[in-house]
Amino acid sequence: MRRACLLAITFLVVSALGGCASSSLSSEVSTFGAWPADRRPDTYAFERLPSQQAEPEKQQRLEDAARVAIENAGFKPADDPNTADVTVQLAARADAVYRSALDDPLWWNGGLYHPRFGYAGYGGFGGGLAFGRGFGLGLDDGLRHYAREVAVLIRDRQSGTALYEARASSGGMLPLSPALLSAMFQAALTPFPNGDAKPRSVTTPLEP
Repeated sequence: MRRACLLAITFLVVSALGGCASSSLSSEVSTFGAWPADRRPDTYAFERLPSQQAEPEKQQRLEDAARVAIENAGFKPADDPNTADVTVQLAARADAVYRSALDDPLWWNGGLYHPRFGYAGYGGFGGGLAFGRGFGLGLDDGLRHYAREVAVLIRDRQSGTALYEARASSGGMLPLSPALLSAMFQAALTPFPNGDAKPRSVTTPLEP
């Protein structure tokens, strides 16, 4: 029994390290709303809700991570936010699932062994953002798996009408980092403005 547990732990650690070394990230992407067919991407400015304004450094990390994806979609930053064609709101979250190292991994998705859930952090349409630093492993510690999600909401600045919403989710042994955020925002806006509410897999480069 003990040998089987050690083999399972070894397999998980190898899988986790392999995920860390990957140069790409696969995300499940869904989009909502219909971007007007005759409207071309123009200038943009980020919009922060009052709750986001309370933690400007955390929101700045989101904006820095999303900037390349937004501009790859055809938008360019407005010289004056008050004259921007659209505003962009960003959100990100990472929920941690803690599982005992002695649990049988065959049952982790439900059944005899129930995972222990913990909150890792949230940032976006009404919350802050938390960044983790990795994970620890021990026979008495829980193995941690993160369910990660980012969201992008684009509004017409003058009318406030929501024009386009995109969400990307991924899972893995690491919490949100700037590299993961950038890859997931890129997935959320690939390809813009085409998309579907039905989840689809999008692979994007994962920069070191």
